[in-house]
Amino acid sequence: MAFVEPVVLNERGVRLEPLELRHEPGLRAAAADGELWKLRITSVPEPDQTREYIEAALRMREDGQRFAFAVIDEASDAVLGSTSYHDILPTVKRVEIGYTWYARRAQRSHVNTTCKLLMMGHAFDTLGCHVVGWRTDNYNFASQQAIERLGAKKDGVIRGHALRRDGTIRDTVMYSMRSGEWPEARAQLLYLRARHD
Repeated sequence: MAFVEPVVLNERGVRLEPLELRHEPGLRAAAADGELWKLRITSVPEPDQTREYIEAALRMREDGQRFAFAVIDEASDAVLGSTSYHDILPTVKRVEIGYTWYARRAQRSHVNTTCKLLMMGHAFDTLGCHVVGWRTDNYNFASQQAIERLGAKKDGVIRGHALRRDGTIRDTVMYSMRSGEWPEARAQLLYLRARHD
């Protein structure tokens, strides 16, 4: 049995469901909304590479390394983007949340906060994780700010850690949250989200 089993999570009009090949048209359209693949600091697939992106995620699911979700707008059933658990370590009960991206129309909305609340809640409250982690490109300042707003702590920077899509080598900023920090972080996120209602 896998540490992360298939599950559908939903709240406030947002649904996370296991990413499948049937999501290809919607994921392609989401990536095209804002031409997100042109950003050198993200892993958003080019539209004609969407199927390969999903197939790679499914292979990683089979290997127990990653569990990708499609992010769905429940009102329209439209795909808004994708997010994943990855670097899954069952022996120490740790997952990371990443491979996250949204169509431009869903950015700066309640969608990201809702997705993170759902995934963090599932990781800590259902899977019993001790730690949830995040990582991002050292030049992805928007991502770093978003992770810090979640209440995650900066662990440090791994220098010369990975290749970007343009072939340059990136430094990776690492963050984490421990299970004991989750109740306060959840309360703060719910408070911040309520202020925007």
